[in-house]
Amino acid sequence: MLVALIVGQLGLHSAMAGLRLAAPLQALREGYSAWAVGLLLALFAAAPVLLALHAGRLADRLGYHRPVLMAAGLAATGMALAVAASLFTGSWHFALLCAAATLAGSGANMGMLTIQRTAGVAARDATERVRIFSWLGIAPSFANVLGPVAVGFMIDAQGFTAAYLMLLAMPLMTVLSARRVPRLPPPAPKLEVPGRRAWDLLRAPGMKRLLAINWLLSMCWDVHSFAVPILGHERGFSASTIGLVLGSFTLSVTLVRLIVPLVAHRLQDTVVLRAAMLGTAAVFALYPLAGTPVLMMLCAVVLGVTLGAVQPVVMNTLHHLTPDDRHGEALAFRSMAINASSTMMPLVFGATGALVGAAVLFWTVGGAVGAGAWLARRFEPAPA
Repeated sequence: MLVALIVGQLGLHSAMAGLRLAAPLQALREGYSAWAVGLLLALFAAAPVLLALHAGRLADRLGYHRPVLMAAGLAATGMALAVAASLFTGSWHFALLCAAATLAGSGANMGMLTIQRTAGVAARDATERVRIFSWLGIAPSFANVLGPVAVGFMIDAQGFTAAYLMLLAMPLMTVLSARRVPRLPPPAPKLEVPGRRAWDLLRAPGMKRLLAINWLLSMCWDVHSFAVPILGHERGFSASTIGLVLGSFTLSVTLVRLIVPLVAHRLQDTVVLRAAMLGTAAVFALYPLAGTPVLMMLCAVVLGVTLGAVQPVVMNTLHHLTPDDRHGEALAFRSMAINASSTMMPLVFGATGALVGAAVLFWTVGGAVGAGAWLARRFEPAPA
């Protein structure tokens, strides 16, 4: 079942990652402004912020198969609109690309929530849950390479229409892999508590602390992907050198998620979270001082270890804090925080970086993450 879940997420995330490269590139080649491209990219993350809670509740209520097929349908529809945008010109052209970005982002996020909830529920204990989430975390890392690389070669060889048609086929991986996922017993009917709302989950002991930790660490991903190209450009590094630095980070994240399942039985959630936050703060303090590509790559590798090891632990702790019938909702809150950060933070980083430079940006965010390490204290389990 785990392989089927990984393949399912790979299909949806690869399609979205490929479209994130292709759609802005097409818009730029057709003369749209940088502001328009920024709007296009923001839609990939903005739509999931609005739809995540509904998607999480849907996964809680319906289980795996129907929600994940709906997610594949959303992603495929988005790719079909991108195909239409590549074939037609006119005033509706950019609107079709925006709609494609919205649907692809929504489908990938809905599928991710459903897959993560299914993986968490299927685990027998906390150690197995950490292992499963670590293996599952490899899919987005690999998808961020597979989708853009494949679509880039296809654009160069056959053009945008062929590239979008290739992306249209990727959600089929998710549909086919769903047949390999056992149909679990339907969730027990949820007892309706008068006046209960989704936001009541934030009152669970430790929930707000965990979401704050998750937001701080997810912000570090955004800072790294945003500031490293600026820092490299300031030092006159070539595009390929900057790409190697970012690639070292992605490779390190993937490798550490391969290692975590082997040592999951020895990991303590609070120790891993605190060490990751302090380690990330230290790397961010050193990054602007790394004057050569080799030193920047070394920083990227260490950062990949600290940030890559966190996601399985955060997911396990989130399940630990949440009642059994509300795992989907809790995952939705996490998704909303990450996507809101990915939507707004690049705008903040752009304004801040232009004023103070990439080095101060690294030091400021690193200081915030280090100061937030005190949040990583013992988390009490959810009430029955």
